[in-house]
Amino acid sequence: MSVLFVLIGVSMLVAGGFLIGFLWAVKKGQYDDSYSPAVRILFDDQEKEAQKKEKEQQIKKETTKKNHKS
Repeated sequence: MSVLFVLIGVSMLVAGGFLIGFLWAVKKGQYDDSYSPAVRILFDDQEKEAQKKEKEQQIKKETTKKNHKS
């Protein structure tokens, strides 16, 4: 019977530890945005390609301006 009381006490301590850990994580902002990181990885390559195309277009514009001035 005394083992039962020990196990209940230990389980309460473990549960309290998990509760404290959860509250700490919420306070530190670990659960603020759980959706966009999963989606961001899908669109990462598309953003890089778009930026690369913009840079190429900008370089082409600059070179055509230099050629027309000469």
